[in-house]
Amino acid sequence: MFMGKSTISIHGHEYYDEVYGVRITPIFLTSMFEQPDRRTGETRVVEGGRELKYSREENPTTRYLEKVIARLEEGEDAIAFNSGMGAITATLLSELQQGMKVIIPMESYSGTIALLNSISEKMNLKIEKIFPETEDILEAINGGADLLIIETITNPTLRVIDIREVAKACSDSNTKVIVDNTFATPILYSPLSEGASIVLESATKYLAGHNDVIGGVVSSNRQIISSIWEWRKLTGTIMQPFEAFLVQRGLKTLSIRFETHSKSAMAVAEFLQEHPKIEDVYYPGLSSSPYKNKADKLFKKKLYGGVVSFKVKGGRSSALSVLRRLKMIVPSPSFGGPESLLTYPVISASKYIPPEDRDRLGISDNLLRLSVGLEDVEDIIEDLDKALRTGA
Repeated sequence: MFMGKSTISIHGHEYYDEVYGVRITPIFLTSMFEQPDRRTGETRVVEGGRELKYSREENPTTRYLEKVIARLEEGEDAIAFNSGMGAITATLLSELQQGMKVIIPMESYSGTIALLNSISEKMNLKIEKIFPETEDILEAINGGADLLIIETITNPTLRVIDIREVAKACSDSNTKVIVDNTFATPILYSPLSEGASIVLESATKYLAGHNDVIGGVVSSNRQIISSIWEWRKLTGTIMQPFEAFLVQRGLKTLSIRFETHSKSAMAVAEFLQEHPKIEDVYYPGLSSSPYKNKADKLFKKKLYGGVVSFKVKGGRSSALSVLRRLKMIVPSPSFGGPESLLTYPVISASKYIPPEDRDRLGISDNLLRLSVGLEDVEDIIEDLDKALRTGA
């Protein structure tokens, strides 16, 4: 039976306790499990054949979350980690080999870039950093590579990459492609269905959705996930059961939350576009955005995410002044939660991008990134307007 993303997020892999008639997944707060199973004398396993003996390696609450994520991402299986960086680390350790050539856009999450640079020194990798446009990525793939790491929507300038076209080129050239789908979520786009090899997301953001969980998830085919699972076991980076419970609970409202985030973000972007104190606005839903056509081509709904970036007239001092003068919006990193957050990218998500690359990308000292929350959009706009008019 076909199930839409909203239905999958609620009923994607339900727990059922026949003794008590409970359908809500319990939190298995235990460090160990009986092994072997005294009823059968066999090794105790969870679905997927993973041994269940110690919660550092496997936990039923986490496993229930993974099965829902796999269905949402349209993959065969998924694996959950105690942070997004834990997910990226285990994935790279699983996929990289000595001397590989790796392509990554210069506008990527700076933690990913820093990690890749560190691993490169030990594994003699060839790292090619390219401009984050579909055409530049396709040209780099044609030059040959073993692995490509890209984002569906880049951070913080919100470029939209044509994953469909890129994945086809990667398939033709035998290049594996890892897609960070955090900004789009499976509500907007499912890269695995378009030919991506691996999809990862920060569960901290929209998936959990309440700014109270740290986590990461990876989806792919069973063979790849099995390999990544071995690295999760060795590094001890499994998502803990309480966090897994919270993420699974958050997923049940993902679709409706993401729609509200996106609609409010559009209203905020349109307001900022007309504001006298604003130099430029970055949002793929605007008719003026060079990425709107790509977004409309790829995304399943006419939604464009809950993040808006903009440049304040007056440079660094004006941008910092806006951050100081906010009353409701919180000056803080992260995105995807109910509270609106305003981030200064040059000291957060883009911190480890070299200054010359930031200049080329347009990540300047007057750029701010707004995660539009679930407050009344009129209140978000009023807070921004007052901070801009008195602070710029």
